[in-house]
Amino acid sequence: MRFTSLVIELIRARPRLVVWLVVVLQAILWLAVSLILYRSPPGDLATVVSLGREYRVGTDLGPPLAFWIADIAFRASASHMFGVYLLAQLCSIATFWTLYLLARAAVGGQQAVLAVLLTMTVLAFSAPGLEFGPLVLARPLWALLLLHSWQLIGQNRRNAWFAWSIEAGLLLLTTSAAFVLIALVMVFALATARGRRIVMSFDALFALLVVIVLALPYLIWLIRADASILPHLPPIASLSGRAVRGVELFGGLLLASLGIAIVSAFNSRWFDQTQDEAPVIFRPPVDPLARDFVYFFAFAPAVIGCLISGLFGLNRVVGGAGVALLMSGLAAVVACGDLVHVRRQRTLRSIWAAIILAPALAVVLTNIFVPWTTTTEIATSLPATAIGRFFDDSFARRTNHRLMAVSGDAELATLISLSPPRPHLFLAGAPDQTPWLNRDKFNQTGGVVVWRASDTGGTPPPDIAKQFPGLVPEVPQAFDRLVNGRQPLLRIGWAIVRPKGP
Repeated sequence: MRFTSLVIELIRARPRLVVWLVVVLQAILWLAVSLILYRSPPGDLATVVSLGREYRVGTDLGPPLAFWIADIAFRASASHMFGVYLLAQLCSIATFWTLYLLARAAVGGQQAVLAVLLTMTVLAFSAPGLEFGPLVLARPLWALLLLHSWQLIGQNRRNAWFAWSIEAGLLLLTTSAAFVLIALVMVFALATARGRRIVMSFDALFALLVVIVLALPYLIWLIRADASILPHLPPIASLSGRAVRGVELFGGLLLASLGIAIVSAFNSRWFDQTQDEAPVIFRPPVDPLARDFVYFFAFAPAVIGCLISGLFGLNRVVGGAGVALLMSGLAAVVACGDLVHVRRQRTLRSIWAAIILAPALAVVLTNIFVPWTTTTEIATSLPATAIGRFFDDSFARRTNHRLMAVSGDAELATLISLSPPRPHLFLAGAPDQTPWLNRDKFNQTGGVVVWRASDTGGTPPPDIAKQFPGLVPEVPQAFDRLVNGRQPLLRIGWAIVRPKGP
């Protein structure tokens, strides 16, 4: 007897509802993980919020938009990281919904749902879930730029120029990879007859003016700071090693795309032992230009990004894996043909759910069980709120002033900079990264210097003692982690630099 699950019927009848359900449920999953397990921000999120507090036009970490938005979300949530976590999930929802709209224009609404589901298996492992920053903000902007690029090139909708120009300008204010991504859009447009006609129109000139106006402050900062978007070219002798690095990055992208291969394999005839006819997801014939558009932006950002990252020795693919692999699910659906047979429906649902849940489950196991098996510290287990509150109160009681600046150990100082008074962060070991403060200003305003204590006396490490001569260490303060396990208590040595009068 032929069996068609409720999910298949929903995809056929209410494709938009399915998309909203899966993306919102994934967002709720990650928000629940953050509220239950994260006592301090993951990855570089604390640095993003701390730098955003200064509202600089540009930094060594790139354009400023993601940092500004992170600080706004942090302030709007009463100095709680939940606002930033929610912002990251809103970016994820916007990315998948925009991808659905683009896929619907190419392959119809039913198969567009499949494209979104497959892309979720890719981004689950390749893109950060809660670490809001330039890589996360760039994903919805890149998806919107692709959507309106197709509306311009494939559907000849001239009214899409305004939205395209806004998105291009915001992308330039978000990531340095925007120059490469926008160049790829221009390459595809100029390679097609319809694209050339659109680019040569008078509307394109107005769009260019809007892009320049939006990105002008950051462009001026680049010129005045004599900064470059990419590092200098490497010597010829090191090109072979850089090529290997590029191949490794490309291999990482292929590994992240393994979810598509697994789902496709289990949906093939090889694993279908029944003789029942499988339900079919139908689509209208795909426009040849749409096919070229999907394949180009599924492979070009990944290949070009790996080449550039390998050449310049970057740690990640240009634009991030989330941008490079955004069109991979849609490309797989386009390659499947007009009729997609959905076999072994229960098994496919279980495999897809396992892939989506695996990263969250890994976070849970890491935070709860790893401290009992090793002495490696889990960064998200540090009690950021308790640490910040203690040093804020201690500084206020002893000086009768609010805490205005914090320095010392970079990780601890960054966590303290998120406390409600929002003290300025000063990295004495790398002052170029915090140009809003120097040692003289820090000594003038006063602040707290912190480090990880290695003894009961709280003796500062040699590098901190050299950067701040004359420190008088206080009694170290101990803090509990989320799960201490086999690790000793977190002991923080500290000293107060008293503010000086005018």
